[in-house]
Amino acid sequence: MFNIISIAFRYLFILLIYLFMFGIIRMIYLDIKGIRKRSSMGSTYLKLINRRDELPFKVEESYSIPSSVSIGRSNKNDIIIKDPFISKNHAIIEKKHNEYYIEDLNSSNGTFVNNEQIFNPIRLQHGDTITIGQVSFIFVNELSK
Repeated sequence: MFNIISIAFRYLFILLIYLFMFGIIRMIYLDIKGIRKRSSMGSTYLKLINRRDELPFKVEESYSIPSSVSIGRSNKNDIIIKDPFISKNHAIIEKKHNEYYIEDLNSSNGTFVNNEQIFNPIRLQHGDTITIGQVSFIFVNELSK
């Protein structure tokens, strides 16, 4: 009887090891897939900090930022995030004189840069953390590294 239980635990342990290895391989695959997508995006983008599977709504891993990008819940925005804590027209990121600025559009819950709520347009720097609703991004500007 003890021998059967020992064999069952042995196979269960091997199965857990294979599941763990499968999870790591899947994470590596998704990371490589994200790198390929990012390289075709351009040099300035927002990179999601949150884990996508923990958010109750759909959000992309990264968003390209051309000269101007609006963020909000409404379908009229360039970046649409269906988070209930994000206003219909929440914020805008604009490029002025080769620098990017973020402005809160009088949203209900505010826009935060580096954990500080913004009230006026401020200049974004490479590595700044932007929090809108439940979603946090890192601002990546490869030209200003």
